[in-house]
Amino acid sequence: MDGLKSRGKVIVIGATNRPNALDPALRRPGRFDREIAINVPDKKGRLAILKIHTRNMPLAKDVNLEEIAAITHGFVGADLASLCKEAAMAALRRILPKLKLDEMEEVPREVLEQLIITRRDFFEALKVVRPSAMREVLVETPNVKWSDVGDLEKVKQELREAVEWPLKYPDAFKRMGITPPKGILLYGPPGTGKTLLAKAVATESEANFIQVKGPSLLSMWVGKSEEGVRKTFERARQVAPCIIFFDEIDALAARRGLETGTKVTERVLNQLLAEMDGIEELTNVVVIGATNRPDMLDPAILRPGRFDRVLLVPPPDKKGRLEILKIHTRNMPLAKDVNLEELAEKTEGYVGADLEALAREAAMLALRRSKMKAKEVKMKDFEEAMKKIKPSVTKADIERYKKLEEQYLKSARAALESPWYTG
Repeated sequence: MDGLKSRGKVIVIGATNRPNALDPALRRPGRFDREIAINVPDKKGRLAILKIHTRNMPLAKDVNLEEIAAITHGFVGADLASLCKEAAMAALRRILPKLKLDEMEEVPREVLEQLIITRRDFFEALKVVRPSAMREVLVETPNVKWSDVGDLEKVKQELREAVEWPLKYPDAFKRMGITPPKGILLYGPPGTGKTLLAKAVATESEANFIQVKGPSLLSMWVGKSEEGVRKTFERARQVAPCIIFFDEIDALAARRGLETGTKVTERVLNQLLAEMDGIEELTNVVVIGATNRPDMLDPAILRPGRFDRVLLVPPPDKKGRLEILKIHTRNMPLAKDVNLEELAEKTEGYVGADLEALAREAAMLALRRSKMKAKEVKMKDFEEAMKKIKPSVTKADIERYKKLEEQYLKSARAALESPWYTG
């Protein structure tokens, strides 16, 4: 490639999906002069690829390629080709039982005209074909919408501004000369809907969603935990726009200086701080953390540039409880005597998870009472369920979370000056 003899009119093209495994001597000007990264396609790219693979396919009128492009997050070209083939196979499987042909007999024209690929075929194919660009990290494709989250209007608006707006209207942020927030911390009592909010914002903003369960990153091998954090952010950059959701983030970002021994969590925290606000820019990647112990977090992670917004997810009030009850009973056959407003009044201190458990328990009691023959859930079933399902949040708990916000979370500096901080 780069010896004494001229190469003449010969161009060498190499392809790899492991560029860092190549010898550095090859990756210099004069040998491989140009390095072109072919990344995972975005929504517009996926639409173009789908149009190519379906141009000779008999598609039904209900097939909307834009809709399929919007929901195929993390799919590369080969995945989309496989998706189209699988949809065609699903259409064939639907028609094959109708065919009773001998080996030499031709397929009748009427049957051929029925071979049309429908929207349902594509959705059947989506159950089989998974995105290969997201295989190495724990990925979930959320199907939660804002309408599935009762109450919490203020928190929803904050999440829309911090996540949806920058991804959907980047020109507006450019025009105003500002960069969007990099991270959002959701904290509050258990069961208030922190994880549900993260899933809803991922669905509504049409972004990829990587869920990281805090303790699952920790490893007994030195350097393995930090590698897990690095790989998560690396993959998120590749499949941007992306949301990384750290559930129970206090397991990874606990205060420094308190741990003895191997100090794994301290090294993981340092890696997390460097990834969120280091030299390498995070573009179209938003980090959402959730915890019910914000007092355990290291103050360094709470400053602007890392977790820019710290949002309390409070237990619902009466109006919120009514909304949540309506969501959890919308597919439930309720008797005429069921008064949801009265139930919302009686369920003081109940969080979203408690109300979901209450609705489920009432339905189970109705089935138990009628020996599996019940056709509706009555008010007495709900009243009976309330004796078993108790509120999980007290007024003292709510006050404690509000004090945390005022005294500690509003200012990372105040937390650093705290007499019991030794980090």
